[in-house]
Amino acid sequence: MKLKDLIHNRWCKLGFWALLYIAWVIWLGNYWWLFGLVIIFDLLITKKVKWLFWKKEYKEGEKHNVWLDWLDAIIFAVVVVTFINIFFFQAFKIPSSSMESTLYTGDHLFVSKLTYGPKLPQTPLTIPFTHNVAFGKESYSTLIQNDYRRLKGFRNVQRGDIVVFGFPNGDTVLAKRPAEDYYSWVRTSGRDYAIKHFGPVIVRPTDKKDHYVKRCVAVAGDTLSVRDGLVWVNGIREAVRPGVQLTYRVTTDGEKFSQRVLDELGLNLRELYYDARIPGYPWMPLTEEMLEKVRNMSHVVSVTPNTDAASTGEPDTEIFPFTGTTGWTRDQFGPLWIPQKGVEVPLDMENLPLYERIIRDYEHNDLKVSDGKIFINGEEKNSYTFRQDYYFMMGDNRHNSLDSRYWGFVPEDHIVGTPSIIWLSTDGNRSFPQSIRWRRFFKIVKNG
Repeated sequence: MKLKDLIHNRWCKLGFWALLYIAWVIWLGNYWWLFGLVIIFDLLITKKVKWLFWKKEYKEGEKHNVWLDWLDAIIFAVVVVTFINIFFFQAFKIPSSSMESTLYTGDHLFVSKLTYGPKLPQTPLTIPFTHNVAFGKESYSTLIQNDYRRLKGFRNVQRGDIVVFGFPNGDTVLAKRPAEDYYSWVRTSGRDYAIKHFGPVIVRPTDKKDHYVKRCVAVAGDTLSVRDGLVWVNGIREAVRPGVQLTYRVTTDGEKFSQRVLDELGLNLRELYYDARIPGYPWMPLTEEMLEKVRNMSHVVSVTPNTDAASTGEPDTEIFPFTGTTGWTRDQFGPLWIPQKGVEVPLDMENLPLYERIIRDYEHNDLKVSDGKIFINGEEKNSYTFRQDYYFMMGDNRHNSLDSRYWGFVPEDHIVGTPSIIWLSTDGNRSFPQSIRWRRFFKIVKNG
């Protein structure tokens, strides 16, 4: 039998698709789906059932119905794209500058779900091609809620990975300020004020939280510190990656940086302004490479890092764990141990603020405190054993990133995937066609 005949042979087709389908069912781990082999057999061999019931079959010479043909194409696209989004890749747009100069605002990415393993939908009743909002309304129904389950991936999250995940504090959002941190508003202005001015409150399931992208700087079991804006893990200083930037106060002799120089440095103009009173730039975000270039410019008088000292005065209640007693700041943080699955920790009123959101919200226990005693699910406890791994995420734009320093740990069940390739990039500070960053087209995103 020739190769062409072999390819078109219906039994060969059946064998190929059946093997592929069985491999998918084994990966899925739900063997009830093996009944789908009956459908594949009928589609390719017996052809007794019209499975594509919406598809019009035309007789020879019959005029095609354009609307039915479009319906067929749309249904096919919805099924295929939804399958790809769930198991393989999902499109994602960088919404902010928190990862500059690694990822830029306006980068359009494909996020790989295969790396860490795809999560099966916990809220399956969702309008196709939407995440949590469509036309200003929630685009999903919580009528069906499945337990968390992740399929086998190539590996676990590692230190240095760029990770897309569900925003931990995104379980509760304000209808008029959905992109902002509800819990931060409550701490600073009070719950009644936040709801009155920006409510009502919307409660979202885990898989419908807004997506964030940051770099994982510490994994479960690590001990993390931030000293002068630099990360230390388990007593070892993290190598400063090329895209990581801090902000500096740049004093000049009165001369502004030219537009050409700003473009060459790749600075985000939205985060930059010239103050004639200095004279210079009070907040210039620079990588180590950019820093050296700026220092060597003839009209630059001095460059001083905008590094926060440890808090000794007014407590910073916006820094995790929000007690105002740690003295931690964005640049002087920790040491902090990252919770690990199966590890039991002592629990008391001093360290409870570190773990209370894990115990109550991420691992779904009833947590109460009475007369200085801690009760979990009605029982007094002086220890707790974690049920999943956690991670500490930070943006590469270290002085303009709302990350784990401001809202704590990221649970394993919030992990979505890792960016794999930039397929489009546009600069919102410029008009078309200058806004297109041609050099970033089809750029591979490197991890680690």
